[in-house]
Amino acid sequence: MGYISIEMFQTAPLQVPIPGGPELIIILLVLVLLFGANKIPKLARSTGQAMGEFQKGRQELNEELEEMKEGPDSDDSSTSSTASEDTDEAETESSTSE
Repeated sequence: MGYISIEMFQTAPLQVPIPGGPELIIILLVLVLLFGANKIPKLARSTGQAMGEFQKGRQELNEELEEMKEGPDSDDSSTSSTASEDTDEAETESSTSE
């Protein structure tokens, strides 16, 4: 009776109910009262544009991740050879200054 069991701390996953018809009407009325009938189309338009930008950014990120999975590109090999050349130049400069 004095012991605490693990089952006490386990919770069920959150289940958020989807609003039905009457709830949606109330939400729309509140939006009209808050923003006015003239601003709702502008608000919807800007929300749609923001969602489009988000989708575009997500798609670009997925494309970059797919490119990284495929392996090194020719661009990566040229930058690594440039980095090794810079290292060689730095080593030669340090040996000549001694």
